[in-house]
Amino acid sequence: MNTQQIELVQSTFALAAPMTDKIAESFYERLFTLDPTVRSLFAGDLKQQRTKLMTTLTTVVQKLHQPEHLSEMVRLLGQRHMQYGVQAGHYATVGEALVWTLAQHFGPAFTPEVEDAWAAAYAMLAEAMTETPSAAAAPVELTQR
Repeated sequence: MNTQQIELVQSTFALAAPMTDKIAESFYERLFTLDPTVRSLFAGDLKQQRTKLMTTLTTVVQKLHQPEHLSEMVRLLGQRHMQYGVQAGHYATVGEALVWTLAQHFGPAFTPEVEDAWAAAYAMLAEAMTETPSAAAAPVELTQR
């Protein structure tokens, strides 16, 4: 990611503050629509999981300029997800659900440049979570459906 992409991600994520619950809810709805089998990875009520999602996104977005503070946290997050049963192929679906969700909620602010910046941020995150570039899913195709 370059500096401009980081700034785009950070500035657009500020739009999320008043609607974090709706964003998280929309994300999981979209994720389960894209891949219903993923639902089995989540036990019970998703309220706590939605909170964790937004807390993690906030931390990641805030630390994009400081990758040295981010890499260990993200690597450990990836290890936990692997223990939960997340497979490399799930990362592309999660990325697609995330970008689609942000596009729905950010409206006209979600320009093609912003979409590219979020795609780059997510690709970096997914690569770090899988620890090796070859373990990550194929490049995330983030076309909005």
